[in-house]
Amino acid sequence: MAAPDSGVSPPPLRGRVREGGKRLRLFHEAGPTFFLLASIILLWELAVWLAGWPSYLLPRPSTVLLRIAADPGFLLGQGAVTLAEALAGLALGAGSAFIIGSAMAHWRPLERALLPLAIIVKVTPVVAIAPLLILWFGFGAAPKIIIAAILTFFPMLVAAVSGLRSVDPTAYDVLRTLGASARQIFIVLRVPSALPMLLGAAKVCATLSIIGTVVAEWVGADRGLGRAILLANTNLDTPAVFAGVLTLGLMGILLVGALTVIERRVLFWHESQLSQAAEREATS
Repeated sequence: MAAPDSGVSPPPLRGRVREGGKRLRLFHEAGPTFFLLASIILLWELAVWLAGWPSYLLPRPSTVLLRIAADPGFLLGQGAVTLAEALAGLALGAGSAFIIGSAMAHWRPLERALLPLAIIVKVTPVVAIAPLLILWFGFGAAPKIIIAAILTFFPMLVAAVSGLRSVDPTAYDVLRTLGASARQIFIVLRVPSALPMLLGAAKVCATLSIIGTVVAEWVGADRGLGRAILLANTNLDTPAVFAGVLTLGLMGILLVGALTVIERRVLFWHESQLSQAAEREATS
């Protein structure tokens, strides 16, 4: 005898398979990181508990989490200040580096003139110039943005010069034969060819911008996570120090994760465009 019809149709098999594939891919991507962090936290908790170390020497992860839960608004507010300054410095440093790198990629005498200066800026310790910037611009956001921009400038400059020059000679010759101008070649060929290097450098610059902002806040600031960590360290409030460091780490992970998503989408689109162009050339 046939089973009665319930009136509800089961979900399509293809949809269930696709959903299962997404879950499996998510597990493979995030699973190792989750288990590694969980293992480190568990071992840390047990080691401090068994050794009986005081919290001012090395707090337990549970103590750090309790400190975060006690006043999450403070960490979020100070973290928002640091993140805004870091993003502004990232935009200033990476943007100016791309503009100058574009000029250096087109004119080698300019590269020979500016590259030594860029190296000097790179190797100059930010702790040496941070007090001067605080003296010149005060305790506001300007010194933090400038220091973050200084740290992010050189990696993006090198990526811009190298990426804009790494073009396909055949594609370059084709565009020149078609009478393309230097501006058209820059937009159509050079920038798309440099995207992998530029996006990779952007992830490095994102972490450097946070480091530069925190260092500047240590030297002189009236707010920000760097100042909060410095005050907590002065008061031997080690759980608050770890809470601030954990917040900084989460900020860095979110920034790099967002840039990774952008990188995947942009490069996927770029590769699909290249494959379509190659197919059109092969069939023509």
